[in-house]
Amino acid sequence: MSRRDQLNLSKGPSTGNMRSHSLRATRRVWNVNLHWVTIPVDGKPTRVRISTRTLRTIRKSQKLNNKPAETAESTNN
Repeated sequence: MSRRDQLNLSKGPSTGNMRSHSLRATRRVWNVNLHWVTIPVDGKPTRVRISTRTLRTIRKSQKLNNKPAETAESTNN
């Protein structure tokens, strides 16, 4: 299975060089921090692998969507 976010497809492994003290370069890979989570997709609970950043974004948007609407009375007090 690939180390790629299943919702945010731009999130994948990054590559670069490891540098020793003598500045010799060897290739290495930084993998994405992926987690298995169950989220509703098209109304059905679906198990997907997503990055912690995507999970945080989903949780923040759910908080905004579930926030009760403020009434004029509560803002005036």
